Amino acid sequence: MARILVVGSMNMDIVTGVEHHPVPGETIQGNETRFFIGGKGANQAVAASRSGASAAMAGGLGADSFGIDIRRALAEDGINLDYVADQPGMTGLALITVDGAGENNIILSSGANGRYGADEIDQLNLSGFDVILLQNEISAAVNERVLDKAAENHIPVFMNPAPIDGFDRSQLGKATFLILNEVEAEVLSGIRIEGSSQALEAGKKLLKEGIPHLIITLGSKGSIYMDQSGSQIAFPAFKVDAVDTTAAGDTFIGAFAAKYAAGAELRDCLRYATAASALAVSQPGAQSSIPREDEVQSFLAEESSRTIRMS
Repeated sequence: MARILVVGSMNMDIVTGVEHHPVPGETIQGNETRFFIGGKGANQAVAASRSGASAAMAGGLGADSFGIDIRRALAEDGINLDYVADQPGMTGLALITVDGAGENNIILSSGANGRYGADEIDQLNLSGFDVILLQNEISAAVNERVLDKAAENHIPVFMNPAPIDGFDRSQLGKATFLILNEVEAEVLSGIRIEGSSQALEAGKKLLKEGIPHLIITLGSKGSIYMDQSGSQIAFPAFKVDAVDTTAAGDTFIGAFAAKYAAGAELRDCLRYATAASALAVSQPGAQSSIPREDEVQSFLAEESSRTIRMS
């Protein structure tokens, strides 16, 4: 079984449905408000665990009711919480609006995520893990220390530079896999992405910074894999009715990492992760929308049968 450590954020997501996202100065009427456990780090840990990996979580939680709820939920998903540190004050929050098309806007309040520091990373023993996942919802100093420790232990790191605002691009060359969406690829490359051709151009530019492996996810247009050897794989998306895209990227990353660390072929990893993210966007919420391995395999079997019938 693949052993994955996720170092990152854990949030309580407060999600409100809206007809459209407000513009500056506008007050709008929201629909139902719901509470979901999220945070990019926790989402990726859940996705990895539900895809068959042995997942552990490292990060900070506040000593409040949200922190208690998050601990309970992650433990129920079989995630090792030995590396989660109690922090004073509030647990991290995400204030999310989701419009009628399933697109979201997110405001983060870092809380305990921002108080989790490099000193706590120095206490981690990384030698038992096959893969480490990182995002950008914790401090750059923490990510930098994880990258350095992972290199010392020869452990591959999957870096997801989200949210892209404030990301330290000097970390790019230290990641084994860089996994980002089209907005993040645009910011890092300076190339406007409107389709796969621009994504390939952006990817080639980013690979020049020394990244061994790169994946750019393109939503309904699928994803593109590229590496230093010149290999390229374009994988199409599965067609589903989108309800909420909140955890789509995290689901893709956690699912992909679980299969990759378990030794699956690259194209099979992309296919599995694409199916997992498709199922995630068809349900509301963050972790509540992340599918389990048997659901993904059933979906893939149905897609294969549909393809055979149409051919």
